[in-house]
Parts: sequence; C-alpha cells; structure tokens
Amino acid sequence: MKQCNYSREALFQLNGIPPLGMSISLALQHLVAMIVGCVTPAIIIANALGLPQSERVLLIQVSLVMSAVTTLIELFPIGGKLGSGLPVMFGISFAYLPSMQAIVGGGGDIATIAGAMVIGGIVAAVVGVFVKKIRRFFPPIITGTVVFTIGLSLYPTAINYMAGGAGNTYEVVVLRKGLTSALVHGSWQNWAVAAFTLIVVMVMSNKGKGICKLAAILLGMIAGYIVAAVFGMVDLSEVRDAAWFSLPRFMHFGIKFEFSACIALALLFAINAIRDLTATTVGGLNREPTDQELQGGIVTYGLTNVLSAFFGSLPTATYSQNVGIVTTNKVVNRVVFALAGGFLLLAGLIPKFSAFLTTIPQCVLGGATITVFSTIAMTGMKLIASETISPRNTTIVGLSAALGVGISQSSSALSQFPESITIIFGKTPVVIATIMAVLLNLILPQENKDQ
Repeated sequence: MKQCNYSREALFQLNGIPPLGMSISLALQHLVAMIVGCVTPAIIIANALGLPQSERVLLIQVSLVMSAVTTLIELFPIGGKLGSGLPVMFGISFAYLPSMQAIVGGGGDIATIAGAMVIGGIVAAVVGVFVKKIRRFFPPIITGTVVFTIGLSLYPTAINYMAGGAGNTYEVVVLRKGLTSALVHGSWQNWAVAAFTLIVVMVMSNKGKGICKLAAILLGMIAGYIVAAVFGMVDLSEVRDAAWFSLPRFMHFGIKFEFSACIALALLFAINAIRDLTATTVGGLNREPTDQELQGGIVTYGLTNVLSAFFGSLPTATYSQNVGIVTTNKVVNRVVFALAGGFLLLAGLIPKFSAFLTTIPQCVLGGATITVFSTIAMTGMKLIASETISPRNTTIVGLSAALGVGISQSSSALSQFPESITIIFGKTPVVIATIMAVLLNLILPQENKDQ
C-alpha cells in the first residue's frame, strides 16, 4: 500500500494529500479563473433562443454540473480506461459557440444541439481509440488555423453584445425615470458600460498581480455589473423566485438529430479531441501525455459529452485559463482539481446562483468576452507560428481562413444550394476552414526545410 504524502511538496505531484487550506485556496483560484467562461456560452445561446427564465437558469445549471462531472471523471479514471488522470478542468467551450449559433440561426434549438453533441461525442471517442494513428493528420498548422478562425468568427458576437444584444432590447425593469434609452440596442449607455468593463479587464490583465490578474475577467464583469445597475439594467426579481437547490433534469430539452448540425459539430469534436490534453502535461508535468493518458482522456471527453447531451448541457472542453495557472504555479495535485470540480458542482446545484448569472447585462458580457475571443484568435496564431512560416504553410492558413470567413460573411453566395449546405458551410467559417486546412495539408507537397 502506498504511503500518503501530506506535505506541501504533494502540491507539485499528481498523487498525495496536500495541506487542506492551501488546496482550497488553489482550487478557488481555478474556479474563479474559469467560471465566467463556463457559463457565458450558455447565456449567449439562451439569449439567442429567447428561452424563458426558468429554462435559462436550467441551461446554466446543467452546464456547470456536467462540466464538474466531466472534470472529476477525467481526474480519477474509471477502470483504468475512462479518464486521463491528468490535472485538467473542463468547462463549456467557446470553440463550439459559432457552430451552435449557426444551428440556432438555422431554426435549431437545444435539442438540435444535443443531437449534434451525441454524434460529435461518438466521433471524439472514435478519435480517442485511434489517436496514435490520427494525430499526424492534425499538426499545429491545422489546429492553429481552426482556433484562429474560431476567434475571428466570435468577434461579431462580442460587438453585438457590447451594443446591448443582437438587435433586441432588454427585458428588464427600468429603475429610474428617463433611463429607457439605456435598454435600446446601440445606445450610448450600453457602449459606456461595455467600454468600462473592457478597460477594467485590460488593466487587471496587464497590471494586476496574483489573483487579480487571473480573475481579470471576473473582476471586470463585477465592476461593469455595478455600473450597469446604476443605469437601471439589472433586475433581480427572478433571483428571489429561484430555488436554493435543484438537480439537473434528464431529457428536459430533448434530443433531435439534424444532418447539417451533426456534421458541423462532429468536425469540431474531432479537432478538439486531438489538441485538448497536451498543453497541461507539457506546462505542469514537463512531458507529453502517455498514449494511455491521451487515449483515456479523449475517449472520456467524447463519452461525457454524449452524456451531457441527454441532460441538455452544451459541449465541454479543457480550459486554457486553468492550463495557464498550471503552467505558472506547477501545482498539479489532483486533490486541488477535485476540490475545484466539487465547488463547480455545488454552484450548479444552486439555481439561485444560476439565476443571478442571467441578470448580467449583455453589454457587460460583451465588454468582458471580447478579450476572451481575441485571446482565442491569438492562441491560434501562436500555434501557427510554432511551425515554419513557409509559402506552403502560409497558403494553408491564408486560403483556409479566407474561404471560411469569406463564405460565412457572404452566405447568400450559397443560395442556390440546398438549405442544409448553407447551414453547414455558410453560417460559420469554422467548418470550411477546417476542411480546407486538412485537405491542403495533405495535398500540398512538403518543402525540404519543413521536412
């Protein structure tokens, strides 16, 4: 029987039991860094669908719960097969947001997204089984192009939110006479609150230290929320009516399979499966993940997303914020991450907390998330720059992004094709960019200096 390690040094080892106080503080650090990002895609999709308040709360709640469940299964493998055993945090991923917005824009709903998640999760699990043979088809130039395109495609969402929402007015109570204009899309009040939020996030990100730097987005949103309340943009009546405890509901939103939606998400699941787990092991453990860790992690990533679909959660993936923390402090003990997952689970079981998150004005979300979206795009650029910027690689990146973004911004060019084609290829640049990057990487001959 292995002897437990209760010392401070256990923080820097996968196993062992570190001091409880330090573990809790480090776990809260991980929670604070990722919880805003974890719920924002759910809020955006709920707003796009115009869901009633009760279902908005449920969507946020189940997204938190299933993120926690995925994290805990990944941390502590089941039967030595399911789970990576690596220090990772899983949350709702922005990578899927453009495709989910396309699905919703094409008449889909949560059930349609769930059906696409089931197919995508199965694809990811298959990728996990054959990951050793498939990895070579997805070098950094491919994954970088996809991530860069995802970042670009999210910019209009952030701008619309900064202006107060996608062309709609807020459904909130005006607290003081004369503030009705604050509720109008594009009003100066919306832009003022969004700009203030963005400035706070930027200052904290660049000048802050310790927890202030790591929680820059959270602190920016808190500051923006206070200013928005002064403008009468906050209504807490729904929070008072929400319950203190509730469990997620199985099949509440249902599942519906729609061909174009399934294709769009399946491609993203395949890409994310390949790139997800390496960064944390390199940054925290100074090594590449083993084949068993990678295979178990990716298979679990796929299967937990299938499970999440039945509860109405949105797609999950590892969080770069938490990878950044691991890379910085080298704390990799699984107890710390288990505590963070436990806190995330607890937050998801409290509907009052989820209801409070729905009161965040859209201009505040826009001001905070535009920095997240820009970071996603630059992460893609870093992956691209990690390989030689040769004429071949320039063609792969430039042509893939050009076709993806160009067609999505001029989707009427596909008007003579079936509607399913337009939904798959014309609503988001990610699908075309992914397909083109993979094909060009296979077709274009390798250059000597690349080899």
